[in-house]
Amino acid sequence: MSSFDVVGIGLNATDTVILVPHFPPYAGKVAFDHEMMSPGGQVASAMVTCARLGLRTRYIGTIGDDERGRIQWDSLANTGIDLEHVQVRKGVSNQTAYIIIDRTTGERTVFWSRPEQLRLQAGEIREEMIVSARLLHIDGHDTEAVEKAAQIARAHGMPVTVDVDTIYPGFERVLPHVTHLIASQEWPVAWTKEKDALHALERIQKEYRIPLAAMTLGSYGALALENGTVHYAPAFVVNCTDTTGAGDVFHGAFCYAVLEGMTMPKALEFSNAMAAINCRALGARGGIGTLADARLLIERGERRYHPEYAERFGQTAAR
Repeated sequence: MSSFDVVGIGLNATDTVILVPHFPPYAGKVAFDHEMMSPGGQVASAMVTCARLGLRTRYIGTIGDDERGRIQWDSLANTGIDLEHVQVRKGVSNQTAYIIIDRTTGERTVFWSRPEQLRLQAGEIREEMIVSARLLHIDGHDTEAVEKAAQIARAHGMPVTVDVDTIYPGFERVLPHVTHLIASQEWPVAWTKEKDALHALERIQKEYRIPLAAMTLGSYGALALENGTVHYAPAFVVNCTDTTGAGDVFHGAFCYAVLEGMTMPKALEFSNAMAAINCRALGARGGIGTLADARLLIERGERRYHPEYAERFGQTAAR
């Protein structure tokens, strides 16, 4: 029996969240309503979601030894995540993000910085760190390290999920080891130069022989290609306070869905629900829900359909 259900390798960040009544025009000025420091980061937040859903979770990464690093460490430790293989880099600031949230929409603008000294190297990844879990979740930032981890995972028959929204040099060496690709809507187009996002996703899936290729669609839900079938799941309508971390929570929920053996339509629906619930509160992890919360939203929640994909796949768009 594996010691952990899921192991994640990738970014963490400590955010400064600034809430404004509306985003100012270029070179403009506006008084802000609220400021707070909040832990976040793609894989770290996905692992917190997994832990909240009851999975035995391990996080592998690097953290600075400044105040932001201590906030991040405490946040992960307090969630019960195993941090045995998290390295605290001495004399280095933790990854930082300044997130400006428009109160009228909940949408955010992000400015971030990560010192090069935080980079995780391939030589720091060992087999026993990976095979102790049932599933590996990665992003693409420390490309050589996640490539090695994904190779190890696939050699042992583990599913590998990836969260990617940025073009990383060398990422083409990671993709052949991925079983579940979940990209932002913009990433397949940027990667392939195809104009149509769905065609771009199809091309990536075929070229790298990825069993499941999906993309999140923001406030319109998510879409996935599996065994020649397109699955589209609409988003849930909620009173949105902050969209920060919604994608990260989606990925954590999706890891849970894979391990639970959910069908793809159910996995997308569940992940959309968890992402929407998190948008109700301020901060990347401010509103992570429970299984009960997700089930209630799935049962009673209003859906928002993507006009193009709803029509393309025979569904009725919400008005």
